[in-house]
Amino acid sequence: MVRNKAQYGAIGFNYIRQIHCDMTVVYEVSNVSVQVSSIEEKVSKKRVRRKGHHKLKSNKNARRADFWNFQNKMILFTVILFVIAVITWSLLWVFIFRTENKEVLYFVGLFRIANTEFLPEYRQKDSKEFLTISDKVHQVMNFVYKTSPFSKFYKQSIVADVSNNNNGGLLVHFWLQFVVPHTEGQVFCEDCIGAILKDSIQTSILNRTSIGTLQSLAVDIDSVVLNAGLRSDYTSTTRSDSSCIYDVYADRPGHQFPLDISESSKQAICHIKLIALLGHVIRLSLSSIQIEADNCVTESLTIFDSLVPIKSKILYRICEPSESFISIVSTNNIMLATFTSTHASKIRRLQGYFEAIPQEKCGDWIPTKKINGFQGKIVSPYFPSFYPPKCLCRWSFQTPHSDLGIALKFHNYAIKEKNVNGCEHGWWKINEEMYCGYYIDYPTVFYAANSVVNIEFQCSSKFSEQPLTAEYANYHINQPCPAGYFKCSTGLCIEKVQQCDGIDDCFDESDELYCASMKKDCQSRHLNRYNSYDCNGIKDCEDGRDEVNCTDSVPCNSVTFKCNIDICIKKQNAKCDGTVDCPDESDEISCDCGQKSNIRDRIVGGSDSVDGEWPWQVSLHFSGGAYCGASVVSKDWLISAAHCFQGDRLSDPRQWTAHLGMRVQGYAKFVSTIKRIITHEYYDNRNFDYDIALLQLSTAWSSSAKGLIQPICIPSAAQKAGGGTRCWITGWGMKQEAGVRGSTILQKAEVEIVNQTICRSTYGIITPRMVCAGVMSGKKDACKGDSGGPLACQRILDGKWFLIGIVSWGYGCGRPNFPGVYTRVSNFDSWIHQHLPSLL
Repeated sequence: MVRNKAQYGAIGFNYIRQIHCDMTVVYEVSNVSVQVSSIEEKVSKKRVRRKGHHKLKSNKNARRADFWNFQNKMILFTVILFVIAVITWSLLWVFIFRTENKEVLYFVGLFRIANTEFLPEYRQKDSKEFLTISDKVHQVMNFVYKTSPFSKFYKQSIVADVSNNNNGGLLVHFWLQFVVPHTEGQVFCEDCIGAILKDSIQTSILNRTSIGTLQSLAVDIDSVVLNAGLRSDYTSTTRSDSSCIYDVYADRPGHQFPLDISESSKQAICHIKLIALLGHVIRLSLSSIQIEADNCVTESLTIFDSLVPIKSKILYRICEPSESFISIVSTNNIMLATFTSTHASKIRRLQGYFEAIPQEKCGDWIPTKKINGFQGKIVSPYFPSFYPPKCLCRWSFQTPHSDLGIALKFHNYAIKEKNVNGCEHGWWKINEEMYCGYYIDYPTVFYAANSVVNIEFQCSSKFSEQPLTAEYANYHINQPCPAGYFKCSTGLCIEKVQQCDGIDDCFDESDELYCASMKKDCQSRHLNRYNSYDCNGIKDCEDGRDEVNCTDSVPCNSVTFKCNIDICIKKQNAKCDGTVDCPDESDEISCDCGQKSNIRDRIVGGSDSVDGEWPWQVSLHFSGGAYCGASVVSKDWLISAAHCFQGDRLSDPRQWTAHLGMRVQGYAKFVSTIKRIITHEYYDNRNFDYDIALLQLSTAWSSSAKGLIQPICIPSAAQKAGGGTRCWITGWGMKQEAGVRGSTILQKAEVEIVNQTICRSTYGIITPRMVCAGVMSGKKDACKGDSGGPLACQRILDGKWFLIGIVSWGYGCGRPNFPGVYTRVSNFDSWIHQHLPSLL
């Protein structure tokens, strides 16, 4: 808006200047006209004296005088028209200038009106009943905000929907409008506007109830929700001419009502309102979604736990096309599905069904039996659907003997001690001890060392979460893994016969590591002292020879180095001394990180790179086509963005290949399939927080490729790039926002780190794990296809290059005042080294 203001000001000044110039010309013409008139009078007098002569000539002069009179009239008429045009334009310019200096702010919310019976007529916007309740709400809002500090800015309120709900009474969905000067727009926070309404209700509350009477409306203060809204959402939900709104009802419990909506109208936003019977909730099951995959920048499907798009009521958001089955459950008997697209004429399609299902209680009392193995399972609410926010489950276990505890085996989840940051994916109270839950990509086992185990699970308070399940069994408290069982590094106990059987029973391959060499060496006369099972305290060989003669083994300490295969070498300066001391070369890996080769020879606004200029750059191909970028950090590990691997298909490592040492697509010096993908357990696909992933190559790249392939350095937690630091982004992504194909040649562009405060003021949702970089004037930025690629900055002290950021998200590509948003790698220092200890 500031740029628009500057443009209008310049236009207005130019026009005024032109007005003055033109008026000067007019005055000159007027003076000439007067002079001509005086000459004609003299001529006419002379003609009177000579009226007896040259009559024909006199007639011509008379006609000439008539012509000049007509000319004067035309000039006068032109002057009047010009003056009117000047006044009109000036008024128009003043109106535009004033309008540009103001903006309309929208707030969307809901509250419950108690002690009021719902009538079917409330569903009809033109009914007397709806208009009556709408008028009462309007009076309430006028009373609240016209007596508030924001009274001079308050414009109006509009009721969008009135519905019944499982808590009784009416649920009112409304919009508020405020017209605010740009200079004062920052004070209009959603918490401030919401607090005014809640304070007004609070002052009317009597007898410590949560119901306050406002203008004869009994408003439930606990139900008030108010968020800042978007103009596009306001227009699409309140205008009577909005053609892309569907109202559908589940009036038969348990019946599946099909949804097959194909929308190609000129409307950029479509709303599907779902309403169920009282006492029921809505289960929306989606089998196919056709939208463009662009990190929710271009298109998205958002599911709300309301009938208007309130951001704090978001249940789930989908940002890419999917053929996977997804099932979402509401917390009440209403739900809203909203299509948003920047391509208004593009066809979008949603297929699936919805149904009204009874509200479900979660939990049970479970007595276990004295038998081996898992005896049953506990599941999240509405399993196998995504469970809604703010749900609560309680289970109580009782084992048959006091020496038996409860073991819970989660398939995609882990329970860890609660930290000061809170629990983003649910919290657990197990026998009065507090824990947090985390989604991961492998099974874990939680052991509760008590014969009576009381478990309380509180769902996330923000969004719907993917379903979870846990099998339960007894275990001996003093022997978590009983005799005959092997303990995986994940904590899972498997039978000993499952170890070294060629099957990944531990789900992290810890039961299959070094199995071939162990069997071979156990049969030989002498063991290889560099094997991980040699002198590790466990009798891996049947005859125990791997633990014989271990008295001289030296633990890893300040004068020794621990190799990647869990052995200690007795050399103080073993790491990075130019000599390979570990059999796996882990003492020399990453010693030359951040060094470019000696070779000297899409990114938006970038230029072509040369061979070897960015040796850590990787192109990730999914199903044969370039999809994302990554960075080399060791011989067999890469770092990329977690959002590149979301979904059942994208998370399958078998579909991915990594192309290293490449400048031109199709001409890589080294290509490997992906063996393992580790996405951060906290990754949030709604705001791209914790957007980081590790990828293990199936085949490590050879040292012979060192000239064109080099790892980039990982910054420490204390290594922060401040605002103004100049860095480089690279990739094969789109060269412009509207592009359809990525670049063939690796592109590079120099950008600046943007101050975190400025970044937050631009996007508003920047977390400490994000960093902005770009050019505020636009023209230089990462774009589609560059995701996961590096933001590399050079350290002046030693010239090494560090991976400061990972291409994550942003608004458009190269737009002014909208820099790119990157994952701040230094915040993941401990997480990276937890999985890759060889980088230490």
